Amino acid sequence: MCLIAFALHAHPRYRLVLVGNRDEFHARPSAPAEFHLDDASIYGGRDLRAGGSWLSLSRRGRVAAVTNVRVGQPETGTRSRGELVHRLVRSDAMLDSDVEQLRREADTFRRFNLLAFDVNAMQVMGNYPGFFASRIDAGVHAISNAGLNTPWPKTLALRSALARWIEAGDDDPQPLLSALQNTDVADDAELPDTGIGLTLERMLSSAFIRGREYGTRASTIVLMDDHGLRCIEQRFGPEGASEGCSDVRIEIG
Repeated sequence: MCLIAFALHAHPRYRLVLVGNRDEFHARPSAPAEFHLDDASIYGGRDLRAGGSWLSLSRRGRVAAVTNVRVGQPETGTRSRGELVHRLVRSDAMLDSDVEQLRREADTFRRFNLLAFDVNAMQVMGNYPGFFASRIDAGVHAISNAGLNTPWPKTLALRSALARWIEAGDDDPQPLLSALQNTDVADDAELPDTGIGLTLERMLSSAFIRGREYGTRASTIVLMDDHGLRCIEQRFGPEGASEGCSDVRIEIG
């Protein structure tokens, strides 16, 4: 994924609210969110080229999502970061054990930020500029292609939209979907400099990217309460054309 906001123990009903957009080349083959044929306890989209996922969840109460890290430099690792999501949601180990395993091989993966939620605890991990892992405090947070809560315009906007939704006490996910589909481009003075040039910085500054070859492929909302998970996924094709929506409820147990 390329943009995620989430609320951890900040909503009166939901332990976790996570909203995010996956931006990708439209030609890259992907499967929509579904229960995996090889493990029916796992639900999420799949990258059909590398075999991993950008966001998945499990009946055991695990949620994992990944973003890349944009620094304008060649990758040094070769393994797909989507493999990390696939691995974490399938693991039966304690999350701390998974973190220690990842620490030993983090530099073999392409640059990543990884979010992992397990029952009540949540961690953020990454491998740039070196491996790090830390527990996340309760509250409302956001991450894109830089560190947690880095104040890029679109992360600030989505985090604020999620905070307003919580404060309003609204259980309707439509305002969150609307925030994910915001196409406003940031002013040049607010843009980060990640080494890709001003034209690309502008294009990537909106929450929702509408393009012929590259753009937002999916907007996803995950809601976890004491009874289970709800996952809503809206899918898009070139130029933001709708390609369907799914809304699934999953019991934890």
